[in-house]
Formats: sequence, structure tokens, C-alpha cells
Amino acid sequence: MAEIIGVRFKNGGKVYYFDPVGIQAEIGNQVIVETARGVECGEVAIANKTVAEEEVVAPLKPIIRLANQKDLETLEENKQKEKEAFQLCQERIEKHKLDMKLVDVEYTFDNNKILFYFTADGRVDFRDLVKDLAGVFRTRIELRQIGVRDESKMLGGLGICGRPFCCSSFLGDFQPVSIKMAKEQNLSLNPTKISGTCGRLMCCLKYEQNAYDALIKITPKNGAYVETPEGRGVVCDVNLLTGKLKVRMDDKPDAAPQTFHRDEVKALKGERPPKPEAKAPKQPKEPASGEQKELKDIKEKESGGRRGRRNRGGQKDSQKESPKEPKGEE
Repeated sequence: MAEIIGVRFKNGGKVYYFDPVGIQAEIGNQVIVETARGVECGEVAIANKTVAEEEVVAPLKPIIRLANQKDLETLEENKQKEKEAFQLCQERIEKHKLDMKLVDVEYTFDNNKILFYFTADGRVDFRDLVKDLAGVFRTRIELRQIGVRDESKMLGGLGICGRPFCCSSFLGDFQPVSIKMAKEQNLSLNPTKISGTCGRLMCCLKYEQNAYDALIKITPKNGAYVETPEGRGVVCDVNLLTGKLKVRMDDKPDAAPQTFHRDEVKALKGERPPKPEAKAPKQPKEPASGEQKELKDIKEKESGGRRGRRNRGGQKDSQKESPKEPKGEE
């Protein structure tokens, strides 16, 4: 077992473990620690506790001391310097006509480095900008490009639920979120409904996904062939949260589907519902004996009328074609 203290450097940021080296700190205390970027001041998020060796990435960096009044004054001075550096960097970006959006500026505790965070659609050649800023501040300059989710985490705000952003309040790392989660949770696939302020899928889609995964494993899917207390049928509607299934029964295909709980049905794997019987084509109705005689008379009259018309037409044609005999002279 190893004793650790958890320190967070930003609101809602990741918690890092440090070796307390005998220092007792309470949650909310400011401490000075040594990091890969140099000496930093952070807030205690986890008080002294022991954890398993497997949870610790050795070697742990030590805590230097609890922050004193002078350290807190230095923090306030750095915050004021960050505002001035932000305004100056904005002016330099416009001067160099760079297609980038400045998001945040951060001074290290010992003022050995200034970090400028920005977003951009593509890669940006900011070498001239770095030289310009280094000439003004006379210290190390680092420009770091971030994504839109990191931008929302840094700036904060209110989500569509009315609460502060999860990423800026308590989420340490971003969890992968996919459109499949929205489909399995039966949510609207309208982008405006399932996207956060950053334009990406909302992080909260991940919160209930484990529960939905467990329910999907024990609930027959839509279209599954199942055995129910009333007989066999096909599932036509599923409600994962309530466990209610609507089943269209084999013996009553034209009736309304019946509702059952998932505990009352059993999926029949490898079996298929019976095919509906093909209906025999309707045979034309034979006319009665009296109707047959009437039809026969009508057909004979029609055939006789057609023959008469043909004969009359032929006589007229023959009359037209026969040449007139010339009259003799008297």
C-alpha cells in the first residue's frame, strides 16, 4: 500500500497523485508540488489516503509544502498577467492574420513558461507569432492546439439541462461516446437534441449506457420469436426500461398485439414463426342456366349484326368498282 494525496490544477481537471512525505493536507488546501512542467500550485482534491500499489504510477513526485500567503499572492499576480497576455496575443494574432481562436492563457507558477491554448480548423503556422510573443514576454512560449471539447471544458458554461458542463465541473477525462448509444437508449437522432454546446455528442450519453447494455442482454429484440403464457408470437415493440413487450400472436395475426413482461416470455432461438397460409385465388362465378341462354342469344345477335354490316359494306364496294356501260348511239 502507498500513501498519496490527490491534487487538481484546474476546476474539473484530472486528479494527480503525489507523495505527501509526511504532510497532512485537507480537501481544498493549496499545495506547492513538483511536476513535469516545473513547480506548480494545485488544490487538494483527495486528502491523505492509502491505495494499492497497482493504482500508483511510480515514482510519485513529492509535495514541496503547503501554500503560504506569499504563494497565494503569486497566484493572484499570475491571473492578472494571464489577462494581459491574452489581450496582447489577440492583437498579435490579428496582426499576423492567422486563422485561429485563442481560448486561454496559463502562466506556470514560477513564470518560466506561458502556455497559449487555441482552436483552429486545420494546422496553423504560428512560428512568427511565437517569436513575436517571446520577444515581448522574455520567457518560454508554448502554443498548444486543442479540440472543441477541451475548449468547452476550459471556458465552462451551462448545458441544455440547465446545469454547468459536466466536463468543466467533475469529469476528469473525456469518455468515448458514439451514436450507437443514442440508438440503444431510444433517443431522438436529431443532432440538436443529442449534441452539447461543443457540437459533439453529449458526455451524459455514457452515464446510463452500462444499464442499457445489461437490459439489452436479458430482453428479446424487436422481431424475435418468443414463447408466452398465451402461446407463441413475434415481438413487435420493446420498452427496455419498463420491460414491457408487445407480441403479435401466431394464432391471432390480425388481432392487436398483446403486452407481456420480459420475465414472462422466453426467446425461441433457432425457430422461426410459421408462414401464413396462401389464400386460394377466387374462381369466377359461373352464370346460371337462364343467364347462359341470354348470353348465348346476345352473342348470336352481335355476331349476326357484324356479318350484316360486312355484307352491306361489300356490296357498296362492288358497286363502286363496277364500270358504267357506255350508252349506245341512237
